[in-house]
Amino acid sequence: MTAIRTGFIGIGSQGGPMAHRMLARFPLTVWARRPEAAAAFAEAGAEVAGSVEELGAACDHVGLCVVNDADVLDICAKLVPAMKSGSLLALHSTVLPETAEAVERLCAARGVAMVDAPVSGGSPGAQAGTMTVMCGGSAEAFEQAQPVFESFGKLIVLLGPVGAGQKAKIVNNALMAANMGLAQAALQAGEALGVERRALAELVNASSGRSFGFEVYARVPEPRAFEHGARMLLKDTDLLAAILPGSPDTQLLETSAKSFLLLATG
Repeated sequence: MTAIRTGFIGIGSQGGPMAHRMLARFPLTVWARRPEAAAAFAEAGAEVAGSVEELGAACDHVGLCVVNDADVLDICAKLVPAMKSGSLLALHSTVLPETAEAVERLCAARGVAMVDAPVSGGSPGAQAGTMTVMCGGSAEAFEQAQPVFESFGKLIVLLGPVGAGQKAKIVNNALMAANMGLAQAALQAGEALGVERRALAELVNASSGRSFGFEVYARVPEPRAFEHGARMLLKDTDLLAAILPGSPDTQLLETSAKSFLLLATG
């Protein structure tokens, strides 16, 4: 059986470990705006493309994990026309469902399969191969993508058509942000009552009030130390407001999250 020729664009703190997991199983080509970002991949045996178009033409499966909608659309406008009919694009960025749908239309015109597949687990999950992969797309595209997803994912779920993965990831991240906001409020309430913060955090993490958001927040020495993560969560909370405006559920999640996120992002 011929090995799947994979490619990856967006080799940052999350995409980089995902791409390394792919390289352990498949031939890999990477592209980065900054050549130095690709140096470690070249040393590990990956090919480094000179352009997005070169990468697209060389690969059967391309993973894309960049920060925002504008970057996704800009890259896909160059990438997809260069991809071969029958190849597949996996969109791992967290973006608006309508952005994923726009990419799917671009892919369909070229005969390229597409799965929107945002992930959860961060860099540690990618390194361990235990990420959750939330997929939207056809059953056929999902089946085509699954062998590559299994290189970095543990729970890989098809949720519906393209865009469904984005919806699930946005809700997940909004809940994470809300949990961190509630963690901030709980620890502040404890301190106001005279309970030492570190002791309370240790107790909650071993008790029924525990959540992953609380666990992460309790490790942060002060909100600004979580600035990068908070900016990502703020973006995703805003995405929920964009796709489900006026909902009491959206408002509750936003209210719980925003006090911490705005403090952390200054």
